[in-house]
Amino acid sequence: MSTFWSWYISILTIGSLIALLWLLFATRKGQQPGQTNQTLGHAFDGIEEFDNPLPRWWFMLFLGTLIFAAGYLLLYPGLGNFAGTLPGYEGGWTQVKQWQREMDKADQQFGPIYASYAALPVEEVAKDERALKMGGRLFASNCSVCHGSDAKGAYGFPNLTDSEWRWGGDAASIKQTITAGRTGMMPPQAAMIGEEGVHNVAAYVLTELAGRKLPEGETADIAAGQKIFASTCFACHGVDGTGTPSMGAPNLTKPSAFIYGSSFAQLQQTIRYGRSGHMPAQLQYVGSEDKVHLLTAYVYSLSQKQPVEEEKLARE
Repeated sequence: MSTFWSWYISILTIGSLIALLWLLFATRKGQQPGQTNQTLGHAFDGIEEFDNPLPRWWFMLFLGTLIFAAGYLLLYPGLGNFAGTLPGYEGGWTQVKQWQREMDKADQQFGPIYASYAALPVEEVAKDERALKMGGRLFASNCSVCHGSDAKGAYGFPNLTDSEWRWGGDAASIKQTITAGRTGMMPPQAAMIGEEGVHNVAAYVLTELAGRKLPEGETADIAAGQKIFASTCFACHGVDGTGTPSMGAPNLTKPSAFIYGSSFAQLQQTIRYGRSGHMPAQLQYVGSEDKVHLLTAYVYSLSQKQPVEEEKLARE
């Protein structure tokens, strides 16, 4: 801010406070103490106003706000380029510096704990209940808005509690996903294979790969759809449709692959117009690599429960 505008703001602010203080005391001069029946001599719609002083509590409250304002402007920035006198903030207080100060204080207190877990493999951290509670809080703060508080995903966002992963479900892959983010894109196919091709490929994916039935009344050339899939879609999804984690291509034989909907109409929509998704890198939001390590352990632990639950159901 230039010197002119700094002085301009400062003079206006201080002048306003002084003018309000003068007005507050000036209006009390000549007022009769106590209550009176004398009016101000005018009426509005038959309503007259008594000439009584403002209540003392109101006067003191107004005076207190002016004193508070003066103290605030002394401690915090508010008068042009004046940075304030609040101690502990180099160059003056700001909300960013306040946030950083609180983060530094938290890192000083909890940093050694994060570091101790960061020295252990993710798989081992994922077995520690205390670490999982800490990772769960990081997940709730940074990931739940997309993947849900239960991590089971939503439309366009994958379920993190099953055993199917688009970019790989091992600890290293999950950590890389969280740290650097992922960008996936399926190009639209309608221009290449035509509307009939879209219809047939969707039918093939739904019936032969996903193991489901076409909607009642729908017909399609499954064999033609298979040929188109083998010549167009296999490069990403594989000949058997089980996907390619290195490319982020989902396994089309699993229900969790269809995060944009698994109905016949939704599959056609995906094939016709394509899909694009982006998960932003989380390192800058989580705060440190040690915290990312904890978050990775928590996310990794979510999918490890699935095989155990499936085995339990099989025994029952």
